[in-house]
Amino acid sequence: MLTKTYTTAVNGLETTTVTVEVNITRGMQFHMTGLPDAAVKESYDRIRAATQNIGYRLPVSDITVNLSPADIKKEGSGYDLPLAIGILACSGQVATERIASYMLAGELGLDGHLQPIRGALPIAIRARKEKFRGLIVPQQNVREAAVVNQLEVYGMDTLADVLKFLNGDTSYQPTVIDTRREFYEQQDHFELDFSDVRGQQSVKRALEVAAAGGHNLIMIGPPGSGKSMLAKRLPGILPPLSLAESLETTQIHSVAGKLARGTSLISQRPFRAPHHTISQVALVGGGNNPQPGRSFSGNEFIESASFRNCHAVSTSSRR
Repeated sequence: MLTKTYTTAVNGLETTTVTVEVNITRGMQFHMTGLPDAAVKESYDRIRAATQNIGYRLPVSDITVNLSPADIKKEGSGYDLPLAIGILACSGQVATERIASYMLAGELGLDGHLQPIRGALPIAIRARKEKFRGLIVPQQNVREAAVVNQLEVYGMDTLADVLKFLNGDTSYQPTVIDTRREFYEQQDHFELDFSDVRGQQSVKRALEVAAAGGHNLIMIGPPGSGKSMLAKRLPGILPPLSLAESLETTQIHSVAGKLARGTSLISQRPFRAPHHTISQVALVGGGNNPQPGRSFSGNEFIESASFRNCHAVSTSSRR
């Protein structure tokens, strides 16, 4: 018997729809093709333990899994959920009528709970682009995925919840986020505010000029004179993010795994403080498998310690 489930491969900010094809025949082996990395190959052991602990069992058969397109490398543990659903559906334990309408992504714990994944927002954008009815993700990722409108996004706690939903045993309500309202509500709530600084009038004036004109700035002074304090509060007087910039920044943080749990959108310019010994690749990102660098986005403010008792700060990256 052959079944298909759907997920997304995330490579940098690029996403590709992946069809998880599962075929079961007589035998007792497990085969996986489609350039899976070590985390994907190990998924079978997690799936086996998770299904047993929620009262289901994997079939004692020859199971062949193909991750299509097979020429794109598959990385991460987010393939656990679509693989588990595909295997259980192929063995007749999950109804197949609704599977094709939903994209799936999630890591499985051995007890059957769904663990958070990276890149939930880019996955949701791909699901809407491919015209899927909905997306099923771990509960911890549901708010960032629900930023995408015209898509039903369901946050699930366990594999058992997903099986009940797909079998029609239990109904769940999709999570709905008013993106624009949350974006504008959070823009003016700064944890560190420029008004906290007392004195330092000439430095504050220089920071205001740098923020207004997008200039670079270097601050030199002994330890404790307030360089870091001033630098950390500069994002509060920078021009606010637009909604498009906010979505771009949120995607990058989502892929990097730096998005705080329960966060839907990053609506303020983040502050980055890379060490002065950082390499160029670590700063700007890249590599054989592209990853965000320490400076995640052009929408951010960057501080770096160039040499002892000196801070170089840059606002020009937001241009």
